[in-house]
Parts: sequence; C-alpha cells; structure tokens
Amino acid sequence: VLFLCAAGIGCVPSIGAMIRARWAALYGGTPKLHTAYSFESVVDEICFIFGPILSIGLSTVWFPEAGPLLAACFLAVGVFWLTSQRATEPVPHPREHHTSGSALRAAGLQVLVATFVATGAIFGAVDVVTVAFAEEQGHKGAASVVLALYAAGSCAAGAVFGLLHFKGAPERRWLLGICAMAVSMIPLLLVGNLPFLAVALFVAGLSIAPTMITTMSLIEQHVPRAKLTEGMTWVSTGLAVGVALGSSVAGWVIDAAGAKAGYGVPAVSGAVAVAVGFLGYRRLSRPVPQREGTHEHHSEREERHVA
Repeated sequence: VLFLCAAGIGCVPSIGAMIRARWAALYGGTPKLHTAYSFESVVDEICFIFGPILSIGLSTVWFPEAGPLLAACFLAVGVFWLTSQRATEPVPHPREHHTSGSALRAAGLQVLVATFVATGAIFGAVDVVTVAFAEEQGHKGAASVVLALYAAGSCAAGAVFGLLHFKGAPERRWLLGICAMAVSMIPLLLVGNLPFLAVALFVAGLSIAPTMITTMSLIEQHVPRAKLTEGMTWVSTGLAVGVALGSSVAGWVIDAAGAKAGYGVPAVSGAVAVAVGFLGYRRLSRPVPQREGTHEHHSEREERHVA
C-alpha cells in the first residue's frame, strides 16, 4: 500500500515549477525576479524546518497517519489556492512562438538537469543517513531537529542572498555554489556526535538556497519563454530522480558499513555535481539569443490586468 501511495504522489505535477514560471512571467527581465526566487526559497525552507517537526509530533501524539494526512490536506488546499490565482497565471503563447522539440534540447538546460541529479542525490542521502546516524547515537528523535538546522542554514542564506543584487555572469555564481555544496559534505565524513553534525549541516545548508535561486535564473535565460514551465519541470525532475537514487544508495551503504560511512554518498555525489558543472560550464556561458515574445508577453499581461 505504501508503494502504491508513493507512486501516486510521484505522479503529482511539479507545483514548484508552476510557481516559478509565474514569478518569471511577472518579473522576467527585472531585478525583482531575483528577489522573488529568494523569497520563495526562504518560504520553502521554513516549510522544511517546521513540516517534519509538526508531522512527527502529530503522528506521535495522535495516530501514525496524522502527519501524512495533514500534509495531504495542505497539498490539496495549496493546489486549489494556486490554480484560483488567475491574475498571476502566465498568458498562453501563440502557436507561432513555440519552437519544435523539447525544452531539454537547450544545451544549458541539459547541464542544469544533469547537475541537479547529483545535487538531488546529496539531499536524499543526507536525509537518510542523518536519521540512521541519530538512531545509532541513541537519539533517533533528534534527527528531525538536526535536519531542521540543515534547512535553517539554507533559509538564512536565502534571505541574505535575496537582499543582494549581483553583477556579472550568473553561471559563475552557480558553479561556485555547486562547489561550496560539494565541499560542505566533507566535514560530514568526520562527524562523531550529534552536536557536531548539527553545526556541520547548518553550514552545509548555507550553500543550498543561493545555488537553487541562481539555477532558476539560469533556466529563465537558457529556455525559450514558451517552454519555461517545461524547463523548470525538467530540473525538478532531475532533482527528484537524484533524491531517489541518493536515498537508495545511502540505504545500501548504511546496511553494509554503518551510518557514518553513509555520508560518503553525499560526498561522492557532490564531487559528481562539481565535475558535471565544470564540464558543462562552457554551455552555460555561451551567449543566449534574445528570446522572442518578451514585449508581447508583458503587454498581454497588462491588458489582462486592465480588463
């Protein structure tokens, strides 16, 4: 039953991609887009901080299914609320603005998706290994608090990052973020207790939000506007595939060699992400042709608001 339910959840469309496409439609080509992505990243991390704590608490106090049931209710309410926001819905592009083929044909998007498979493996492995490590230390319940600090680091970095306005090539910031994320996995190989792990994960989280925010900006630059939602969905899919792979591999390593050895999985995944990032950097740094439909897009949106 759990596998069937998990498969059903996996078929849910990428809500995050839909929201980011709306941000791009509202603020594309303006400095406000960076701030909007940062705001969304901070809200995401707040959910990651308090969500597990609330879910585990309800499942412990009430009944085991209480946590997942509450999550399902939040999801349903959120989806209906989002789809009811007609004013922010992107204007459909005329057929002549659509290019043939998938958005994945964009060379820059291929690099981002491949890198995010490795990045997702980091996230999936860290979650699984941290729970196992806390259990080995005799404090399994502390795992949610430790992981909340991981999200708190990302939340803090996202808030600061959103207040800054950068000049220069975003692909350089992106590659720096990928490298920082990979390097931050190394201290996890040396952890010996939960306090040290909590500090290490908080520091590791500082690189997440800035990297995610910059990635969304790069997608907006490298994908035709008419295929922006598809492009963001491809990156989300790559991330989800990586999370599944990282969780599975980490579970095998934990069973074979223990929880501490399991932190080798995110470390290796980080190295892979860096390798892919360096190999594909030239694709990201290539000049991107001016995408059609920008002015028409804004004028149509203005007409909708007037109406």
